[in-house]
Amino acid sequence: MTDLVAPESDLIAADGVTIEDLEALSDKPESFGRQAWDRFRSHRVANIGVVLLILVIIAFIVGPWVSPHEPETTSVLERSEGPSLSHPFGTDDLGRDLMARVFSGGRISLMIALIVSVCATLIGTILGSIAGFSGKFVDSGISQLTNLFLAMPLLPLLLVFAIKFGSSPISMALLLSAFVWTRAARVVRGQFLTFKNMDFVQAARASGAKPGRIIFRHILPNTIGVILVEASLLAGTAIILESTLSFLSLGVQPPATSLGVLVNEGKGFITSRPSRILIPGAFITLIVLSINFLGDGLRDALDPTSKVEGD
Repeated sequence: MTDLVAPESDLIAADGVTIEDLEALSDKPESFGRQAWDRFRSHRVANIGVVLLILVIIAFIVGPWVSPHEPETTSVLERSEGPSLSHPFGTDDLGRDLMARVFSGGRISLMIALIVSVCATLIGTILGSIAGFSGKFVDSGISQLTNLFLAMPLLPLLLVFAIKFGSSPISMALLLSAFVWTRAARVVRGQFLTFKNMDFVQAARASGAKPGRIIFRHILPNTIGVILVEASLLAGTAIILESTLSFLSLGVQPPATSLGVLVNEGKGFITSRPSRILIPGAFITLIVLSINFLGDGLRDALDPTSKVEGD
C-alpha cells in the first residue's frame, strides 16, 4: 500500500503555527555586535559623518604629499594672493601656501584630538570604574575630585596653564586631557553602579571571583559602548578647546601650526581676506560636526533598546 504524505500546506499545528514560523524559531539569533553594526549602517547621519571624516583625514594625509608647496616656504613675490590655480586657498602675508598650511595644521589638530580622546577617556574610565565598584569612601573621594574639576572655570585655567605648558602639540594635548576627563568618569561610574548589583555580577562574586576579574571580565565589557561614545565626543571637544586657545595665541606655537593657529593668523584680514579665517574655520566645523555625527551613531548603535530602521 502506498503511503500518503500530506502536503506542506496542511502541516499546520492546531494553534495556527506554520512551518515557516517553526523555521524562524530555529534560526540562530544575531549577536549583539551584528545588531549594533546593522543599527550603525542604518543611521544616515552617522554614515554622513563617517564619510566626511574619512575624506578630511585623507585630504590631511595625502595633501602635503601631492602639494607642490611646503607649508613653511615663503615667497616675497607671492604675498597675500587670492585663490588661484597655483595656490587654491591663496597665500598668507609671508607668501606661504595656505592649502599646504591647512593640511599640515589639520594633521596636528587631529593628532591633538586623538591623544586627548585616548588619554582623557583612559583617565575617566579608570577613576570612574574604581569609584563605581569600590563605593563608600573611595567613591566619595573620587566623586568630590570630579566635582571639583567640574566647578573650576575651564577656559581661564587652560589659559593660565597653556602659558607654561602648552607650547607644543603634545603638551597641549596632555594639558587638555588633564581637564576634560570628568564627564567620562561620571558616565563610567554610573554604569558600574548599575551593573555591580545585577545578577550576573552577584553570581560571579558568589562563585569566588576576585574584584579584578569581575571588573575586567564582567562589568567593563558592558560599558564599552558608552566609553566609545564618550571618546568620540571628547575628540570634538579637544579640537574646539585647542582652536580657542590657539586663537588667543596661547595654543600651539610656531613653528608648529594647527587649524586654530591659522584662524588666529587670519583674524587681522577679516575684512580684506575673509577666506583666511573662513577656510580653516570651515574645516574645524566640518571635523567637529563629523565627529558628533559619528558619536550619535555609536550611541544609538550600541543601545540594545534601539531598532534598525525599517524593522
